[in-house]
Amino acid sequence: MSRTTVSLQTQDVSSFAKALRAQLLERTAAPSHVELLNMLARAVGRRNFQDLRAQTDAPPPSAPEPKETADLAAVERVARCFGPEGRLTRWPAKRGDQILALWVLWSKLPAREELNEKQISDRLRVLHDFGDHALLRRDLIGLDLFFRTDDCRVYRRIEQAPPVTALALISRL
Repeated sequence: MSRTTVSLQTQDVSSFAKALRAQLLERTAAPSHVELLNMLARAVGRRNFQDLRAQTDAPPPSAPEPKETADLAAVERVARCFGPEGRLTRWPAKRGDQILALWVLWSKLPAREELNEKQISDRLRVLHDFGDHALLRRDLIGLDLFFRTDDCRVYRRIEQAPPVTALALISRL
């Protein structure tokens, strides 16, 4: 039976090694083959090995996609949710607008730095005025903008390119 090659790439080998080491230290016995695959996938910010494999199994685009343009109406609409100092003053009603607002918060959080739950919560409190940092933290993780270990001890921003509309909003604010 032939095997499918699944590539594993990381931009920061040091944080990869730290995340893998932390997972291995939590164990009392050597991990099985599948457990080790899941640990490796989590160390690069994926949920598990299946999530990593799904990313690899996606067929490459057949032709270059046309250049996407920013939705300027959405940029203006979401920008009104932020105060003059760049703090999120109110949570947008539309899910698409919420996601754009989360990209702005993502851009203001530290890259390639591991934080604990208190540190990420404190940083989110500084970035908004409506008092629900837990909602923001959960949504950042749910949208794969942040990685969290299963035990909720380590939080890390997942480095990726924001969508064009989010980039326009980030630069406007």
